[in-house]
Amino acid sequence: MYSDQRSQVVATAVPLERTPAASLVVLPTYNERETLGDVVSAVVRHGYDVLVVDDNSPDGTGVIADRLAESHAQVQVFHRSRKLGLGSAYRTGFRFGLQRSYKFIVEMDSDGSHDPEDLDRLIASARTSDGLSIGSRYITGGGTRGWSVERRLLSRAANTLCRSTLRRALHDWTSGFRCYSVRVFDRVRLEDLSANGFSLQIELAYRCLQNAVPVVEVPITFREREAGTSKASKAEILEALGCVARLRSRARPFSREATIQARSSPHND
Repeated sequence: MYSDQRSQVVATAVPLERTPAASLVVLPTYNERETLGDVVSAVVRHGYDVLVVDDNSPDGTGVIADRLAESHAQVQVFHRSRKLGLGSAYRTGFRFGLQRSYKFIVEMDSDGSHDPEDLDRLIASARTSDGLSIGSRYITGGGTRGWSVERRLLSRAANTLCRSTLRRALHDWTSGFRCYSVRVFDRVRLEDLSANGFSLQIELAYRCLQNAVPVVEVPITFREREAGTSKASKAEILEALGCVARLRSRARPFSREATIQARSSPHND
């Protein structure tokens, strides 16, 4: 247990090959007691290590995480003293993974929206490309289930804005289900990242493309959570808009190595 007191865009079929000890799945949590156990158990069954980063959840999620760590050697917990945000949680997870010599670090929601069955494909794609693989809702074979029309339109509009403003043809800038080869962080330094909340997803994808890191889009189906409430707020949406504007205003030429591709999946829902 730990505590804290204070390019290319590609979407393809790749061979499935697991690397259990080499891969860390980071699960940020805030009031996820109803879903965390099932998600952690499914990830562990696939043979991957788990780091739960809990922001002192008032519903006792941190206690449940500790019990899971006691039951599963593959699970570790990082407790933070207060709610510090999604982006900060992932930066904590990245540092944790780099310090412990993992080869691949996965971002994944702890509310059941992301299917653990997709982990093998995400990690295999990051391994093949030696870059970033993104679980994409907006390429052939991808999609969403259980969303309202309003949420579908909002998500589509956000990604269209990112593509048009940042001028790169990535389909799903805001997806929070992705896998990084740790070699990504040789080119994209964590200390240079400024975004928090889900806008970190936009900034990381942009920095990868800017620095000629391969980015692979893998089709997934995002399922609306069945328990708890969404953590996205109007403040985070405004922050994301500001992040896009900031990245565009500070844009520098992309490496000539950066290209954009899209691949299909060996299977889809």
